[in-house]
Amino acid sequence: MSSVPTYEQICADAGCVGLACCGGFQLMADDSLPEIRPGVRPATLILLGFRGPSCWLAFEASAEFRDGQAHPLDRWSRRLIDELARRHAALSVYPFSGPPWWPFQSWAARAEGLHASPLGILMHPKFGPWHSYRGALLFETRIDVPAAPPVAHPCDSCHTKPCLHGCPVGAVSEAGFDALRCREFVRSRGRDCREGGCLARRSCPVGAEYQQSAAQASFHIAAFAGLRAISAR
Repeated sequence: MSSVPTYEQICADAGCVGLACCGGFQLMADDSLPEIRPGVRPATLILLGFRGPSCWLAFEASAEFRDGQAHPLDRWSRRLIDELARRHAALSVYPFSGPPWWPFQSWAARAEGLHASPLGILMHPKFGPWHSYRGALLFETRIDVPAAPPVAHPCDSCHTKPCLHGCPVGAVSEAGFDALRCREFVRSRGRDCREGGCLARRSCPVGAEYQQSAAQASFHIAAFAGLRAISAR
């Protein structure tokens, strides 16, 4: 594109292929990011990811989901986001292609004012723990993006905190998320988690209407635990 795209145009184009815009921000001089081209630093970052069931349905209908090859979601994400980058004269970066490992959690907190949770997932005021980041676009020009509003931490007003009691092996606690304990349980005795997704995450009341389907949850938990993901073959 010859003209500078608006945030709304980028979001519309992303939505057409099954991705969601997840906020963005103007970059600072001390942000360590690759150059758009030699000598040209990026000025704006926009995050892209999953929100709601439509994103999963788009991936589930893709060739990558059905071809039986490794890392289908990463390959699908890269194909779509690289194309968006070409269309809008941007540079694409990913959370799964390091090193370097880009700080997507920090970027998300900065873009949308989100907060950490005992689940090890940033809590969104609308989607709760049911959102994820598949990549980001870096732009040479300044693009007006919605300012992150002040967001109250959803966990602070959750009095029962069911996530702290929902994990069968205590991998979720006030101290944080024990990924190793979770992974070992899922690989061995955690059939309910393997087939339906993390029990602690499913117990969270925030954004419950956006919970992943069993197919999506089992796909992600298999990838997390290093198991063979469910395929459509």
